[in-house]
Amino acid sequence: MQVTLREGLRRRLLLALFGLSVVAVALTAWGYSQLGNLPASRNGALKPAEIQLIASQLLILVMFMFSFVLALSAVFAAAPSVAGELESGEALAVLARPVRRRDVLLGKWLGLGLVIVVYAGLATTLELAVAQLTTGYRPPHPLEAALYLATMGLTLLGLTLLLSTRLAPVTTGIVAMLLFGLAWLAGVVGGIGTALGDPATAMAGTIGRLVIPSDGLWRGALYSLEPGAVLAAGARAGPGLAAFPFFAPAPPPLIYLAWALAWNLGAIGLAIFSLERRDL
Repeated sequence: MQVTLREGLRRRLLLALFGLSVVAVALTAWGYSQLGNLPASRNGALKPAEIQLIASQLLILVMFMFSFVLALSAVFAAAPSVAGELESGEALAVLARPVRRRDVLLGKWLGLGLVIVVYAGLATTLELAVAQLTTGYRPPHPLEAALYLATMGLTLLGLTLLLSTRLAPVTTGIVAMLLFGLAWLAGVVGGIGTALGDPATAMAGTIGRLVIPSDGLWRGALYSLEPGAVLAAGARAGPGLAAFPFFAPAPPPLIYLAWALAWNLGAIGLAIFSLERRDL
C-alpha cells in the first residue's frame, strides 16, 4: 500500500488531481457568483429560492464532471499498476521475493483506493462548500453523495485491476473506460425506455447497472444532490422525466447497494485469482 502511494506521488497523480480540482472549484465559484446577475424574470428579480434551484442543477453538472475525472483517474492509475509491471519485468523482481501475489494486488487496491476516497471526499466537500457560500444552496444528503462517488471510483478501480492482470496497460485503460461509458449509456437508454413505457428498453438499463454498477452508484449521488423541489416536480411529471439523464427519482434500493458491494469484492477476488495463475 505504501509503495503504491509513493508511486502515485512519483507520477504526480495526487498533484494532478488536486490541481484540476482547484481550477474546477475556482471556475464554478465564479459561475455561482454570477447567478445573481441573471436577467430578471417577468415577476421581477430572481428570488433566493430560484437562485438556489438553478445552483442545484449547476452543482449536479459539476459533480458529474468530477465523477468523470474520478473514473478517469481510477482507470489510468490502475491500468499500468499491474499490467505495466508485468510487461516491464518489474513484477518478476517483486514476486520472486517471499511475497504472495494476493498481498501485492491488495496493496495496490488499498493504496489507489485510498487516493480515490480522499479525492472524492475533498472534491465533494470543496464544491458543496463553494455552492453554499456563494448561493446558500446545500444539498439534502451531502455525505451520501460523497460516499456514492467514492464507491463508484472503487468500482472502476476493481474493474481495471481485474483487466490489468490479463491485458496490456493501454488496452486495459481503453476497455475499462469503454465499459464505464457503455454502463452510463445503458442507464440513459433504460431511462428512455421507462419514459416511453417500453419494458425491453428499460430492462437494458437495469442489466447495464447490474453488469457494471458504476451508473447505478452515480444515480445514487445524483439523488443525494437533488433538492426537494426538483424531486416533487419530478413526481408530478410522472415517468416521462426518467428520460432526462440528470434526474434520479429515488435512491438505489438496499439490495442494489448489497449487489454493488458484492460486485466489488468479486472483482478483487477474480483479480487475485487471475494474477495468481498468470504465467510470469
